Amino acid sequence: MCGVFDKIHKGELTYQQELIYRDSLHYDDGIVGSLKDGAKIPLSYVVMLMETISDNTGSLWLQALAGGGATINHWLSVNGFQQTRVNSRTPGREANRSRYGWGQTTPRELAELLVMIRQGRAISPDASERMYRNLGRQFWDGEGLSELPPDIKVATKNGAVNQSKSEVVLVHAPHGEYVYCLMTKNQKDERWERDNEGYVLLRKLAALLWHNYEPSSQWKPAEGFEKWW
Repeated sequence: MCGVFDKIHKGELTYQQELIYRDSLHYDDGIVGSLKDGAKIPLSYVVMLMETISDNTGSLWLQALAGGGATINHWLSVNGFQQTRVNSRTPGREANRSRYGWGQTTPRELAELLVMIRQGRAISPDASERMYRNLGRQFWDGEGLSELPPDIKVATKNGAVNQSKSEVVLVHAPHGEYVYCLMTKNQKDERWERDNEGYVLLRKLAALLWHNYEPSSQWKPAEGFEKWW
């Protein structure tokens, strides 16, 4: 997203410009990957789908529109992120991809990036504001977010592969904002079920942090809430 917004800021793309989907872009059968060849879709829609539901075909499409992994990695480096890199489809990053997968980062750097966007320091104040609104539209809210009251604003991005579950969350709590990022690594429990050990950890940590910063809160998930996820 930062790579695309940097291109928009420079006038090389526009947020509402019309894109044309081609079958050659297909990666998986998410929403973008289910489009028909020749379908038209605004750039803003693809960004929304990438951020909200982690649409993989949309993500790879936007990676290319941003100039590719090398361009995104340059932006990250210039902005002080030394551990966060795109490995997928990025020449010279093959060894890193073999070890880490599509990309690599640290919990601290992801939290710092979210704070940078929150404070209006990513790309420009107006770009940061648009990105922060996007990050407040998470569809996958059944893990850490399910342990927060539904009327509390959050900005977040999560991710999951077989051996890793992760969330970075900035919480607008009544007593002040706080940010955290949790990532699991090399999980032996690879099940895609609610009681996966990584998912359980995400929920437990979110609840612990909420009650630490909001000790007077009596809120807890309503009885039977599990059936909605």
